[in-house]
Amino acid sequence: MDRVRTVKANGIEFGYLSMGSGPLALCLHGFPDSAHTWRHLLPELAERGYHAVAPFMRGYAPTGVPADGAYEGGALIADAVALHDALGGDADAVLIGHDWGALPVYGAVAFAPGRWRRAVAMAMPPIGAMLTSFFDYEQLKRSFYIFLFQTGLAETAATSEGFIEGLWRDWSPGYAAGEDVAHVKECLRDPENLAAAIGYYRAMLGTTPQTGHYAEEQAAVGRVGERPVLYLHGHDDGCLGADLVKGAAPHLPKGSRVQVLRGAGHFLHLERPREVNDAILRWLDR
Repeated sequence: MDRVRTVKANGIEFGYLSMGSGPLALCLHGFPDSAHTWRHLLPELAERGYHAVAPFMRGYAPTGVPADGAYEGGALIADAVALHDALGGDADAVLIGHDWGALPVYGAVAFAPGRWRRAVAMAMPPIGAMLTSFFDYEQLKRSFYIFLFQTGLAETAATSEGFIEGLWRDWSPGYAAGEDVAHVKECLRDPENLAAAIGYYRAMLGTTPQTGHYAEEQAAVGRVGERPVLYLHGHDDGCLGADLVKGAAPHLPKGSRVQVLRGAGHFLHLERPREVNDAILRWLDR
């Protein structure tokens, strides 16, 4: 799994980790993270008979930086669909995403439901659910970095000593993130890659206007899809508080399930891999 392979999809050269053969299980990471975040899940998906693939998201080295500078949700959805095609996915493929990787999960099961049998999202509730509590004072404090990333100080702050380590420490209290932080820093070492990762947040709040290249996919952002989604969230999440999960169910497709894990923070799949893997595998087996 440590050898990085490459595939071209949606005009970008994607680096990815993979294991196994069978129906595609596409696993998408978030920020500040990398494809290595799926190191506990990929082997178990492979044992279950899946071709388990974890790409480095657009802009995260060794994946290329998109020439059009597109980081809006529609671009991420288009990437997921294009990777499905490039990696030989069919109607039995499943889609799994954490943090930023969860956004294209919701969008892809709405935009291209025929490509996915089931889906899993973690640590980023559906947009409709987040809007209900995102501007609560306590959540705004947790989200300081989002607003910082809209400014010209973003890159300086993100490369300052202890910044990424501090996010992991606050978001997953008690978790030893040394290995994960090292992978993140490798992905974002070059200024263009760091600017790409911050670009997701600038597109999120409109600081960077949408490119308009993914209008159809963008229309699926926030729309309720047609394939059931398992949503997992850590009770002690220091990035997006568990209060944001309360209104998630109505914004998920019919047959979906919401589960909050006690004793887990934002990176719940790394903190509690046995419990999270079991929940995912049971969901996919249904």
